[in-house]
Amino acid sequence: MDESKPLKVRLAFSVILVGISLLFAAVVTDHWAVLSPSLEENTTTCEAAHFGLWRLCTKRIFMQEQGPKEKSCGPISLPGDHNCSYFKHFTPGETSEIFEVTTQKEYSISAAAIAIFSVGFAIIGTICVLLSFRKKRDYLLKPASMFYTFAGLCIIISVEVMRQSVKRMIDSKETAWIKYSYSWSFACACASFVLLFVCGIALLLIALPRFPQNPWETCMDAEPEH
Repeated sequence: MDESKPLKVRLAFSVILVGISLLFAAVVTDHWAVLSPSLEENTTTCEAAHFGLWRLCTKRIFMQEQGPKEKSCGPISLPGDHNCSYFKHFTPGETSEIFEVTTQKEYSISAAAIAIFSVGFAIIGTICVLLSFRKKRDYLLKPASMFYTFAGLCIIISVEVMRQSVKRMIDSKETAWIKYSYSWSFACACASFVLLFVCGIALLLIALPRFPQNPWETCMDAEPEH
């Protein structure tokens, strides 16, 4: 048996836990994208917005002058009146008709649902790894690695769906938003995809049986794992 295998498993699992933490941060926060509206000439404030999978937050802030004739709304971190509300399709009792149209309801629901699948796969994979730490349960590492890989694939699909939602929102004539940028929740989702997908594949390779080290050594002659 490869004596370094338990160490490799724990190392890969440690990196996977970082990926899971980033995944949870991306799913529960609402800083996937920051939206800026069209600016009027004779005004000193503007209403910027940021949103995630579940809700939209708007903030009325003072505009900053970038040049003699250029103004910008933001950055979103500036102080101002802050208001957050969940999307209407998640909370039917709330009123958010304007954003209900501009966010493309189908895209928003799809991104959230796929992200939930990603979280579910990550949780199941973690349970399998924890159970595999017991003796004679190394076989659980293979399904765990596949669950982590599926979790990574689901979150990157959710990222792409959200990206398409933002583009359609900006292109829509029914919205006041004309500019957008992706924020730290979006970065967390992308980073979690890389860690979960790569480490899921790595965990699968670690869990595979040892191949013969010499040309004349057959699989049957190889030292069995205990």
